[in-house]
Amino acid sequence: MAINRKLGKTTDIRLAMLKTQVTDLLLHGQIETTLARAKEIAPLAEKLIALAVKEKDNYETVDSKVVKAKLDSNGNKVTELVKSKNGNEYLKVVKEETTEKRQKDMPSRLNARRIMIKNLNKVKDSEGNPVDLTAKLFNEIAPKYEGRQGGYTRIIKVGQRRGDAAEVAILKLV
Repeated sequence: MAINRKLGKTTDIRLAMLKTQVTDLLLHGQIETTLARAKEIAPLAEKLIALAVKEKDNYETVDSKVVKAKLDSNGNKVTELVKSKNGNEYLKVVKEETTEKRQKDMPSRLNARRIMIKNLNKVKDSEGNPVDLTAKLFNEIAPKYEGRQGGYTRIIKVGQRRGDAAEVAILKLV
């Protein structure tokens, strides 16, 4: 007997579909899908959220040196005129070195981040900028469910779909 539902798909197509729907669930907070798919997606999303809750504070803050281009009051790069060895003159961007505080993941949090990246798709927002779902899991979703012992998702049955009478459900984050 099969452990997982096959959902009428081959393995690679089914896994890609589940990965996409888990990504959409975490990005938007809820999705509408068939009941069978919702029952398959919920445990996958719960595992990722539980991992984020467990590892959300497992980092250290370190100072790192950063070399950036110096900017003027308008936000443009500051340049200076420099003469090369053969006598040509060219503009060179002025650099400045600063230190910034950054979060450095501990090994178990880094492993959790890699597991999340493996199980989620890369996503872009409406303007075409990439969305970091692992950061969203650690910084937004995990603090929301910090005191909870599982049960991060809810399946609400909606009824039957008009075209093929499939049982439709809404899967949402609690």
